[in-house]
Amino acid sequence: MYAQLPVASILAALCVLIPMPWHWRARNIATLSIIAWLFISNMIYFVNSIVWADSARVVIPVWCDIVTKLQMGANIGLPAACLCVCVRLESIAAVRSVTVSRASKQRRMLFDAGMCWGLPVLYMALHYVVQGHRFDIIENFGCRPTVYVSIAAIFIVFIPPLVLSVTTLVFAGLALAHFFRRRMMFAKHLQQSNSGLTTARYFRLMLMAVVEMFWTIVVSALNVYFTTRSGLRPWTGWGDVHFDFPQIGQFPFVLISMDDRRWTFALWWTLPVSSYIFFLFFGFGEDALREYRKCMDWVRVHIFRRPTSSSSFAPMGSSSRYSPSVPVPLSSTSSFGTETKPSVHAYGNKILSPKALEAADAGSSVNIASTPPHTPLDHPASAYYLATFAPVEQPPPKHARFSFAIRL
Repeated sequence: MYAQLPVASILAALCVLIPMPWHWRARNIATLSIIAWLFISNMIYFVNSIVWADSARVVIPVWCDIVTKLQMGANIGLPAACLCVCVRLESIAAVRSVTVSRASKQRRMLFDAGMCWGLPVLYMALHYVVQGHRFDIIENFGCRPTVYVSIAAIFIVFIPPLVLSVTTLVFAGLALAHFFRRRMMFAKHLQQSNSGLTTARYFRLMLMAVVEMFWTIVVSALNVYFTTRSGLRPWTGWGDVHFDFPQIGQFPFVLISMDDRRWTFALWWTLPVSSYIFFLFFGFGEDALREYRKCMDWVRVHIFRRPTSSSSFAPMGSSSRYSPSVPVPLSSTSSFGTETKPSVHAYGNKILSPKALEAADAGSSVNIASTPPHTPLDHPASAYYLATFAPVEQPPPKHARFSFAIRL
């Protein structure tokens, strides 16, 4: 048993799920489709590597019928989703979507859904044309789809993913060209486009699509070479290609040459590596770090029963956050005759201490009257302030409380 196979596939499946919450909130069908196809494919690899560890027996034939079709769908679903990402980015950069109407948004979502899911369904159906028999089982790798390697398979199975990958690179190049033409105003343009993208997010999406497509082109070329290196088989008719279709090919490792083993391992690892590439682009961005902090706060509060990292502010001389105001009698003005009257700015500077300002910055309520004894409110200047700025028609009561809150 190769223990690294299930470990690598399950880690890759978990990694692609981490960026899903913020893409789900953005309702980005193309990026969510990339996550879905990578997750499904890695889970298939995970189950296959466990069920068929050191074995090539026919264990769950129905499972193999389903997952081999899904593997074919992922073969074109991933490049199709990356193409949708780059088409959207090019459209934004080309100033063709500054005003996004409801109808245009629905058309874009339908286009993305058709490309990311409708096209793979069609691709899976067309695969039956060149499916020589039911499926193959390779020891340690599990179920694999079969292809009757012929000129028809070249056009039906191998060329479409390459065409989508090259088209993705073309749209990425156009988007970059638009960026260089208006790079001085690009950030403002993104804000006006109502796309929810910043410059960093824009280039992160583009780089992810470009890197994935370069990787897909290399992998697809290697797959074509590996599959056709023994030559193409003649297309002799539908009946001959699908003769004895229920057959299941079984390949124990002892019957596989060392060269074929290396190719099989190399092609198997392309999927987990693609998942890790996706995670590297979206697992360390601003959105990801914000989600990580939220998760840590949730664990701290609900699991460890500890307060959140943001400490609440309590006014000076108070044991609780909200304390009653100190009454300031207006009769104290009689003792003010020999005092020098301070200005309102001087009074404000005394009240707003550095700690109070820090609390105001944190968004906490600061009750100025909630001060300990011998604070500026006990000073006769406070009475002068009240007497000067209180309404003349309705003088405040003798023991009125004077307090207000400072909030940002």
